[in-house]
Amino acid sequence: MEGFTLLLFCLALLNNVQGDTVRDTINTLQSIKDGQIIVSPGKTYALGFFSPGNSKNRYVGIWYNEVSTQTVVWVANRDNPLTDSSGVLKLDETGVLVLLNHNKSVIWSSNTTRSVRYPVAKLLDSGNFIVQDNNNNNDPKYLLWQSFDFPGDTILPGQKFGRNLVTGLNRYMSSWNNSDDPSKGVFSYQIDVNGYPQFILRKGTFKRYRFGSWNGIQFSGAPMLKQSAITRFNFISDEEELYFSFELTNKSVFHRMVLTTDGFINGTYWNNDGKVWNLHARIPVDDCDNYDKCGAYASCNINNIPPCNCLDGFIPKTADIYGGCVRRTSLTCHGDRFLKLSGLKLPDTERSWFDRNTSLEDCRILCMKNCSCTAYAALDVSKGPTGCLLWFGDLLDIRELTDVDEDIYIRMAETEIEAIERKQSHKSNIWKPGTAFISCALFVGILSLCLTFIIYRRWKTWHKEKNKGNLERDDNVINEHEKEDLELPMFELSTITSATNNFSPDNKLGEGGFGSVYKGILNDGGEIAVKRLSKNSKQGLQEFKNEVMHIAKLQHRNLVRLLGYCTQAEERLLIYEFMPNKSLDSFIFDENKSMLLDWPRRLLIINGIARGLLYLHQDSRHRIVHRDLKAGNVLLDSEMNPKISDFGLARSFGGNEIEATTKHVVGTYGYLPPEYIIDGAYSTKSDVFSFGVLILEIVSGKRNKGFCHQDNLLAHVWRLFTEGKCSKIVDGTIIDSLNLSKALRLIHVGLLCVQLSPDDRPNMSSVVLMLSSESALPQPNLPGFFTSTSMAGDSSSSSSYKQYTNNDMTISIMTPR
Repeated sequence: MEGFTLLLFCLALLNNVQGDTVRDTINTLQSIKDGQIIVSPGKTYALGFFSPGNSKNRYVGIWYNEVSTQTVVWVANRDNPLTDSSGVLKLDETGVLVLLNHNKSVIWSSNTTRSVRYPVAKLLDSGNFIVQDNNNNNDPKYLLWQSFDFPGDTILPGQKFGRNLVTGLNRYMSSWNNSDDPSKGVFSYQIDVNGYPQFILRKGTFKRYRFGSWNGIQFSGAPMLKQSAITRFNFISDEEELYFSFELTNKSVFHRMVLTTDGFINGTYWNNDGKVWNLHARIPVDDCDNYDKCGAYASCNINNIPPCNCLDGFIPKTADIYGGCVRRTSLTCHGDRFLKLSGLKLPDTERSWFDRNTSLEDCRILCMKNCSCTAYAALDVSKGPTGCLLWFGDLLDIRELTDVDEDIYIRMAETEIEAIERKQSHKSNIWKPGTAFISCALFVGILSLCLTFIIYRRWKTWHKEKNKGNLERDDNVINEHEKEDLELPMFELSTITSATNNFSPDNKLGEGGFGSVYKGILNDGGEIAVKRLSKNSKQGLQEFKNEVMHIAKLQHRNLVRLLGYCTQAEERLLIYEFMPNKSLDSFIFDENKSMLLDWPRRLLIINGIARGLLYLHQDSRHRIVHRDLKAGNVLLDSEMNPKISDFGLARSFGGNEIEATTKHVVGTYGYLPPEYIIDGAYSTKSDVFSFGVLILEIVSGKRNKGFCHQDNLLAHVWRLFTEGKCSKIVDGTIIDSLNLSKALRLIHVGLLCVQLSPDDRPNMSSVVLMLSSESALPQPNLPGFFTSTSMAGDSSSSSSYKQYTNNDMTISIMTPR
């Protein structure tokens, strides 16, 4: 024992004698003090203490050793600086790196899930700082920790950038706050695993730029990043990992990817002759790279004025050139065809499905069979078009690019495609006219415009006189038999226009895809909310009737009350009781207003929604499935009591019916269960899934869409639940009023409701019992935040990683809203 102690003393003495002698490792008997460095074996990188820019704070970082201008590529304590030069970096006996200040307090530390007998930390020539077992330094399984897993604003050659699907590790970039402060800034760049994986540059929670999907050769939105004799790019997507990396054929060149403080991704290399970093790639490139610059179904071309144009078969949605486009001809589902477009950055894949083993023809068939599928494309074009990528919902963030050799097939009505084909054929056969013909055509055109203007003015005058004081009800909306069965009053349009001050903007409460909602005051002083469907509303006639027919006969304190309707002068109006506190989402997702919902109030809201759903599923005359339950469709009265609203998508079951299927998938992504999105199967268990999402949103205060974490909300909650860390899920604004045991029980119930299999989910009567009792709860199975089941059915591929939540978008193809 004395001999071993003497050996340790001698080693420590040798370390002190060496002083600033350069080495590439530290062990448990060594440390790095401010002023000392370690250097990689090839003298490429150095690790030590530094101060950025004009700051006096001290940080531990890695920089290029042979570059004259200090260029930092990684910072350990970026969010916790040292205020003086007393810092010491050590490796403890468990293999954890610790940074200590003058008080011996830990400023920063690495982490590890296991320990080894002889840990050592080493700086590699790749720029990676690792901790491993010194006796097994060539075996990856003995790697305890590495800096490459925790990038800052820089990615180096060979460094993986993406997600480990097994451990949940998310390797993403985040900008410095400024040149003097390496703490996390407002810009981040990371992989989004919703749908087909893609890389997104964000400013806060807002998308700034999207790389586009990987097609086996390049990213469709970044053609400058393609394989070359100098650079090789890799994109790996399998059961365990999703990541991007790049390699250099010339290892002597210093190359890095940097996320700048102003939100650009710069590819730079060191010019040793000029002693400067040269820029060879910068993203975003131009204004068309800004995310969704032109809106849905529109493409951006930087060389055009204006830059935005609708895709073939689409027309502008509004007068705003950046407002997106809508279909010229509505889809008919099975009578549709696909229009092939080339030279485009493929649309946002957040709401997509993919499979690597499906052929392009089978991909077309799959899309045709699903009426919610709006487009398809090959997944990989490196060896001919293979694999399948399907889009659901609007096609967003499209731009024209000359260097993209990839096709997309967009769903359109057959008549629309025929019109496009005739137009293209006509263009190709037109004989170039002479000057006289052009002059004649111009004269005829001007004359036609004048005549059209005169006719329009006369029609407008006639139409105005026709409607003045003679507003007829549209009996085609709801027939006489239905009216008798309804026992619901029809309001005069004049009454509604008077109550809403002629639909004044000052009376507007909100708007959505269906139109707008206005506050109104009747002659007797009663307050109402008027839902006015726009003329080009996404909520069609059937949904209007659906809501009137369903909600008119429903009577429950947790369901919003329909007071009447109006169908005069082509108007479609629904009149509800007025809810002064608007919708639940305006509270729980608002940083300031969320504090108004303390824990007891949130508990009452959850119980109220549960009772309302139980009434729909069990106690009403017909079993009703809501199909669009979400925070935005839960209204709050003056006492903050919840009332379920918006029954436009609801469906009723009669007799012993318990389930139905549809090819017209409607609802809101983020709240829809997987079996409904993929197979169109819906039942009361669909609403149970939506309710489970609502529970977790109310408890956490986080929206399923835009959840700022490496996982979506369901995956995040599931991971913390399995790790026994459920207390981290709870909204921090309600800690003071919280009953922790009750909150943990609610989280448990929420996870039971969002289980992947509908058979595993409880019915609402069981849910209400769980919420009101302290009985033991069963263990939940995997939530429906992803599934490896192939939509193609026969495919055995398990690489089709699909997520179905984290998207708060109402979807509907055949029955839009």
